[in-house]
Amino acid sequence: MTTSQLIKDDIPGAARRAGRPGIALTVIAACQLMVVLDATIVNIALPHIQEALKFSTTDLTWVVSAYTLTFGGLLLLGARAGDILGRRRVFMTGILLFTFASLLGGLAQEPWQLLAARALQGMGGAIASPTSLALITTTFPEGPERNRAFGVFAAVSAGGGAIGLLAGGMLTDWLDWRWVLFVNVPIGVLIASLAPLYINESERHPGRFDIAGALTSTLGMASLVYGFIRAAEQGWRDSLTIGSFGAAVALLLAFVFTEMRATEPITPLKMFADRNRSGTYVIMLSLAAAMFGMFFYIVLFVQNVLGYSAIKAGLAFLPVTFAIAVGAGLSQRFLPTLGPKPFMLVGSTLAVIGLTWQAFISPDSTYLSGILGPMLVFGFGMGLNFVTVTVTAVSGVAQHEAGAASGLLNATQQVGGSLGLSILTTVFGSASKDEAKNQLPKFLADGSPEQKAEFAKTRQLPAPWGHEVLAHGISTAFVPAAAMAVLALATAWLVIKVRKSDLEALSGAAGPGIG
Repeated sequence: MTTSQLIKDDIPGAARRAGRPGIALTVIAACQLMVVLDATIVNIALPHIQEALKFSTTDLTWVVSAYTLTFGGLLLLGARAGDILGRRRVFMTGILLFTFASLLGGLAQEPWQLLAARALQGMGGAIASPTSLALITTTFPEGPERNRAFGVFAAVSAGGGAIGLLAGGMLTDWLDWRWVLFVNVPIGVLIASLAPLYINESERHPGRFDIAGALTSTLGMASLVYGFIRAAEQGWRDSLTIGSFGAAVALLLAFVFTEMRATEPITPLKMFADRNRSGTYVIMLSLAAAMFGMFFYIVLFVQNVLGYSAIKAGLAFLPVTFAIAVGAGLSQRFLPTLGPKPFMLVGSTLAVIGLTWQAFISPDSTYLSGILGPMLVFGFGMGLNFVTVTVTAVSGVAQHEAGAASGLLNATQQVGGSLGLSILTTVFGSASKDEAKNQLPKFLADGSPEQKAEFAKTRQLPAPWGHEVLAHGISTAFVPAAAMAVLALATAWLVIKVRKSDLEALSGAAGPGIG
């Protein structure tokens, strides 16, 4: 009898084909890749989704926010579920939910159907993603083998965005925007089928689910985001706008009180007691808020104003991923020597410069003159911050709390991105309406009869007047994006304090933390 057979017979939940760690790692990494690339693969298709399902530009932001809000809001609950119910079981559940939601999204005929599917995707991702990382510790013994597995996992996480850009462009141009969602279906089914064959089940640990905390935080942030987006369309005096902000305040206060009283809170509030850790959360929230908005609006600009195809748009964003990689590599190498503060200061300063530069975008801007330069500056600054903030967030915490610290940072990134995009959308909506009023007389004076007839049907100004409206709205939206980066810079300058003991801890923790 073979060793794998003994494991299978003697250990409940053992993989039916144990002893093949390479295949197990491939399955785990494939899950992470699918979840990570989903953001960029859908972003490239946004203009096509907008045209097909008749989204307004402000409502289109929900295609991004519906996913990130549920993903970020339920991320810590997903990690807890893996510990309590068994990581392989929860991993498979998350994958199947994500796959089913992708199928529903690809079949959507109405905007609300796509948004519901995206929210369901976020739930699946929140269940599968933290569990996939935890499964590495279950599958690989501590030491070089586990470190190599973490390295593969980190590489997939870093490269997923770039792969999504290219894949999104190719699928949208060669097939249809629906295939950016359909592509997850065969991959998800394959992953869920292979998991019980090659991945061992983890030991279950007793615990409680903080359902109240997860629901109040997620619904509270969703109400806040809805309030900003509603204000962009209906104004600040609209009853639903005011009501959504009121509901957000009530729900988020309920969340805080729930976490203060919970025996096993989904968000341990004591994580905010350390000033450095709290500072990293503010920096991540601020920079993610600016970054999500930048990608959303530049995708619209290069396709709707510059006339790029989806593939060309994907290629146009690739230099940003390389700039992020270079910045991350430098910070990883010198972080134990210099400490986190210099990288946070320089990285946040570059983010401010890049976003301020993009505030000067206009219909006359070209990719080389108005897009590439600021994106490279911003991307390099983000690279300096990503590794630094991640390592600082987990530095100095007890081993059993490291997962909560890093999970909270990831949740902050997703929720911050949703919140930031909604704020930028409010500014974009107001600025676009004002510019449309300025451009309408010019269009009525110079537009052709055919263009006027089309405008009467769609109420959308055609080019070049429509390009003026879109570019003005985007350039104005980058002003609050730059302000968010200024908040990150001020936090790095005033809040982050590094002691000699912190440098010693970072020197010992840099490797595992980055992984």
